[in-house]
Amino acid sequence: MTTLVARPVQQRNTPKQRHALVATSHTRLMMLLLLFGVAVLVVIGRLSMLAAFAGSEARTAVATLAARGDIVDRNGSPLARTIDAWTIGVHPRKLMGDKMELASRLAALMPDRGDQAWFYGQLTKDVNFTYLQQRASPALVEQVNALGEPAIVFARETQRLYPQSTMAAHALGFLSTDGHGMSGMERVLDERLTNPATAGKPVALSIDTRVQAAMESELGRSMTTFSARGAGGIVLDVATGEVIAMVSLPTFNPNRVGMAGSEQLRNITTQSVFELGSTFKPITMATAMDTGVVTSFQRRFDATHPLKVGRYTIHDERGDPKRWLNMAETLIYSSNIATARVADEVGPERMQTMFRKLGFDTKPDIELREKGRPLWPKYWARTTTMTTAYGHGIAVTPLHLASAYAALVNGGIWRPATLLKIDPSHAPVGRRVISEQTSARMRQMLRLIVQRGTGRRGEAPGYRVGGKTGTAEAAVAGGYDRSRNVATFATAFPMDAPRYVVLAMLDSPLGTKETGGWKTAAYNAAPAVGRTISRVGAILGVMPDENRDIDVSDIVPTLWDDPSRRMPTGQ
Repeated sequence: MTTLVARPVQQRNTPKQRHALVATSHTRLMMLLLLFGVAVLVVIGRLSMLAAFAGSEARTAVATLAARGDIVDRNGSPLARTIDAWTIGVHPRKLMGDKMELASRLAALMPDRGDQAWFYGQLTKDVNFTYLQQRASPALVEQVNALGEPAIVFARETQRLYPQSTMAAHALGFLSTDGHGMSGMERVLDERLTNPATAGKPVALSIDTRVQAAMESELGRSMTTFSARGAGGIVLDVATGEVIAMVSLPTFNPNRVGMAGSEQLRNITTQSVFELGSTFKPITMATAMDTGVVTSFQRRFDATHPLKVGRYTIHDERGDPKRWLNMAETLIYSSNIATARVADEVGPERMQTMFRKLGFDTKPDIELREKGRPLWPKYWARTTTMTTAYGHGIAVTPLHLASAYAALVNGGIWRPATLLKIDPSHAPVGRRVISEQTSARMRQMLRLIVQRGTGRRGEAPGYRVGGKTGTAEAAVAGGYDRSRNVATFATAFPMDAPRYVVLAMLDSPLGTKETGGWKTAAYNAAPAVGRTISRVGAILGVMPDENRDIDVSDIVPTLWDDPSRRMPTGQ
């Protein structure tokens, strides 16, 4: 028996109902599209705002650095410039691959940046982002990108480049992270280099990279040979005050200033003050002549025995002549005793006046902000006058001394030093510190020191060098460290028509087998100067001439010295 099941009758929508359903669907779809469009617009608007603000700040920062003018040497060679470069960075927390393996591959691509351990340290830092390399080449960027690590990112940035690396680093200085000068001439010239009206024209420094390189090389050689803690050197134009070379060792690389310590960043030539020993003796002699205290080379001063003044005793080096010395002989043999006797007659007022004329009571006169204040005696007793006459009890920077020697030989005019190239016809007027006659006498005596005295090892054949050595115990808190000294040789050349002062200083040099254990300036600083002059003399336009020299014939007859006598071992 078949059971019949009743099925519900399926009702069909009327055309009117179908139209209503389609209209409802369209309405819902339009509302959905509208909501989606609004959401998209909100997102796009937010991103646009962020991009606008972030982009504005980025463009401002980039524009500030991009507009920074170049710095060149006196011949136009680039010393500092702004370039477009790639940077390579990483998001350590987002790394996906094996960090040790990645560090190994990065070290192979960037060995100058660090080894595998260094890169592994960067990859495991607990930070959102860190740089792996700045100023990267496009080729390096391509190689690193090929490693396929998404967390490594790349960007184009404008950066300051010092193409000469460590050369003249202390003169140039470096920039802060926001692109402004932090030290050196970068700081001095910050406004000029960033001003749109002047940034397009390079600023020429007085530095000559050829001379700078030679002096850095020779001082670095001496510093290594004699295991010195530091070294400083200056080449100064005696007519304009322009600094042709400024060396401070140890140095730093302004491209990677973050890797430098305080000792590397310190400019020895302008920041560090030293008792510069016997290099002060020519200044004392010039003061005595210029003030009329000593008017004849026939006059002699007793150096036959140590000089006792109160509870102090002034000695000469062992082996030096124990006899009466005139002023030229006093410098040739570097006699502390005779110099002290001359200073005693000059007196404290006139000695102080000369030192002040030379700027020994103020910071060195140069554009740099990194300058040390001299140590000036608080009380000028009789012994103070005597000891400062040979460079003890008063401390100045090497630049102070270089500027003083320029005045001693250039006709008697002291001029401020400058690191900016200047037109010789617009040289600073300066101030007179000694007469032309006194300056002429100083040129003769300085030449004799190199010909017959402690400066013989500083001779540069054909360049008629004149100068004075100085060796002083290193001053420390509460006294002196007798195991350390400061060795200095201050010179000028050519002495028949001086054009340049060359000064070299070694901090705490040690004696060597070759020097018989001697660590005085005659054995270390003097040879460095002689080699430097031989290398740069012609570059500076001074042609060597073995048949030309300054006339000292009117002084030689007054000397008791036998020219064949051994070289003095003094200071």
